[in-house]
Amino acid sequence: MLELIGESTPVFIGVVFAITLMIGSFLNVVIYRLPIMMEHEWREQAEELLASQPEHKLPDGRFDLVVPRSRCPSCGSLITAWQNIPVLSYLFLKGRCANCKASISARYPLVELMTAALAAICAWHFGPGWEAMLAIVLTLVLVSITMIDADTQLIPDSIVLPLMWLGLAMSLWHPMPGANTLFISPSAAIAGSLAGYLSLWSIFWIFKIITGRDGMGYGDFKLLAALGAWLGWQQLPMIIMMSAVVGVVINVVMIVTRGKDRSIPIPFGPYLAAAGWITMLWGETIRNAYIDMMF
Repeated sequence: MLELIGESTPVFIGVVFAITLMIGSFLNVVIYRLPIMMEHEWREQAEELLASQPEHKLPDGRFDLVVPRSRCPSCGSLITAWQNIPVLSYLFLKGRCANCKASISARYPLVELMTAALAAICAWHFGPGWEAMLAIVLTLVLVSITMIDADTQLIPDSIVLPLMWLGLAMSLWHPMPGANTLFISPSAAIAGSLAGYLSLWSIFWIFKIITGRDGMGYGDFKLLAALGAWLGWQQLPMIIMMSAVVGVVINVVMIVTRGKDRSIPIPFGPYLAAAGWITMLWGETIRNAYIDMMF
C-alpha cells in the first residue's frame, strides 16, 4: 500500500485529501478553543490588576484541545463519533444539531473542505515525497492562523513560533534530493527569518511615528519571519506585495459593498498566509511571468 501511494500521484492525492479532511475537523477545534485558552491564561496572570471577568468562562475541569469532548453550543449535548465525520455528518444532519435541531454553522464543513482541497493541491503540485508532506504541514498551520486571526486579530505564538523553528530546522537538510521549493539553504532561511521580521517591524514603527497608531500586530512580524524561514528571503518581496494588494482590494470591496467601518482594525495575517501559500507553489512562475511582461 505504501509503495502504491509513493508511486502513484493520483492515489497520493486521494489519501492526502481523505486524511486532511479529518484533520480539518480538528482544526475547527483549534480555531475555536485556542483563543479562549489564551484569553483565560492572560486573565489568570493579570487577575490582580483586572476586575472584569473574561469574555469566555472556561468550564470546570480540564479544558484544552483534546478535553472536554465537543458539545452542541445550544443544548450542550455531546457530539457523537458519527456526528463528527467531516462534511458527511453535516450533510446527513442537514446542518442542524441531532438533539435540539439548532442550526450548525456551515463554516465547519467549509474549513474541512478548504483544508483538504489545499492539501490535495500541494500533493498534486509536489508529488509524493518529503517536500509535499512539509508543504501540507505548512498549509494546515496557515489555515489555523488565518481563521484565528480573522476571528480574534491574534496570531498565537504557540503556533507561529514552532512554524518558524521548523522552517529553520528544515534548512539543515539542504539540499534535499528532489526538492525544488522547500529545504532551502541555512543562510537563505536565517536571512529570510530576520528580514521577514524586521521588514514589517520597520513598517510598523514608521507608521506609528507618523500617525501615532499601531498599523499591525507583532504576530504579523512573526508570521512573515516564519514564511521567510520556509521560503527564503528572496520570496519576501513577492509575499509582501501580494498580501498588500489583495488586502487593499478586499477591504475596499467590503467598505463599498458592506459599509465596513474604516476605523475597525483589519487582520493582516490571512493575507500574509494566502500570499505565502501561493508563493510556495507558484512563486517562480509568477516572477517569471512578471519579468516577461515587463521586459
